[in-house]
Order: sequence, then C-alpha cells, then structure tokens
Amino acid sequence: MNEWISSSEATMRPKRSLWQAMSRGFLCRCPACGKGRMFNGYLAVADACDSCGEDLSHQRADDAPPYFTITIVAHIVVPLMLIVEMSWHLSNTTHLAMWLPLTAVLTLGLLRPIKGAIVGLQWALYMHGFDPEGDADDQAPQAWRPESG
Repeated sequence: MNEWISSSEATMRPKRSLWQAMSRGFLCRCPACGKGRMFNGYLAVADACDSCGEDLSHQRADDAPPYFTITIVAHIVVPLMLIVEMSWHLSNTTHLAMWLPLTAVLTLGLLRPIKGAIVGLQWALYMHGFDPEGDADDQAPQAWRPESG
C-alpha cells in the first residue's frame, strides 16, 4: 500500500519572507542574512555567503534574468521612443544615438539585480537545492512514497 505524504508534512519548513529575500537579492546581497555578497563577479553567484555561510550554489536562474530584463527594458524604452518620435520626428541616426546607449545601460544595469532577485525567490520558496531536507538533484517534489519491501 502507498503512503501519501500529508501537506502538513511537506510544509514543516520555517516560512521565509519572499519579498525580503527578493529585495535582498535585488540589492545583490545574501537572501538569508542580507549582509554577505551574492556575486563573485558580474553574474557569477558565490558558492556561499561570506557572512552567514548560506549555500547559494544551488541556484538555477538560467535564462530567467535575461528574459525579465529584456521585458522590463522594452517596457521602458519603447514608450519613450514612441513619445519622442511623435513629439519631435527625429532622424533615424539621432534615434540610434539616443536609444541604443540607453538600452545597453538599462540592460547591463538591471541584469545583475534581477538575477539576484530570482536567486532570492528560489531561496525563499525552497526551490531546487535550497530545501535543507530535500535532494539537491530532485527537480519535482514527490506526492507519494512507494511501499517498502
């Protein structure tokens, strides 16, 4: 007979503040303590927090930070571009001179904080290997345990 894991069993972990972890991550700080650095380089996440020792090597931000960055930058640049074009009818060269640098600066400026926020989200929700009781390689939670023997 199969034993089902009750939902209360699966939620015995201490609750982590999602918004606090994401805001700490956005500030490129450890989502657990808010003091240690999250990054070793521009986008390289540190293996562990240098302040509290929280293991950050489990993060799997992958393609999410660039996707969210592109979406946010596009929602800023495109309306501004349309407003400027409708108001002043500038040449294409002038538009390129204005919008390409702005787009590059916004993209490079937001990519790291957005990646930090996503790592904070993963930490707060016990995703991937951030669950101390879970298997680091386990991608999907199991709803039941097969009978032993």
